[in-house]
Amino acid sequence: MTTIWHNPRCSKSRQTLKLLEEQGEKITIRTYLHDAPSAEELQAALAQLGLRAIDITRTGEKLFRELGLGKSDDDKTLIAALAANPALIERPIVFKEGRAAIGRPPENVLDIL
Repeated sequence: MTTIWHNPRCSKSRQTLKLLEEQGEKITIRTYLHDAPSAEELQAALAQLGLRAIDITRTGEKLFRELGLGKSDDDKTLIAALAANPALIERPIVFKEGRAAIGRPPENVLDIL
């Protein structure tokens, strides 16, 4: 089973979902803006991605600055901010069998299928 943290308003997220469908994947869609991942789920996602929290944070968002966040903040601070403000999570993120990939560009997810 493949899971996508999806934002239907995001073109990259829609393109990634379409790519997964074209690959014949059985997909669970998690609309993460309405079903925000917990801090624990974010930590697990980071482990699967092999990334730090800043790497999945949308630092260009106005909200990032409004919250007083910075690119040098530690993972704990950023994970808490992402859990409380899922709009700051880079999208989409695709998970399959203990691995994960960010769909930017959408073809990135092919490596984990």
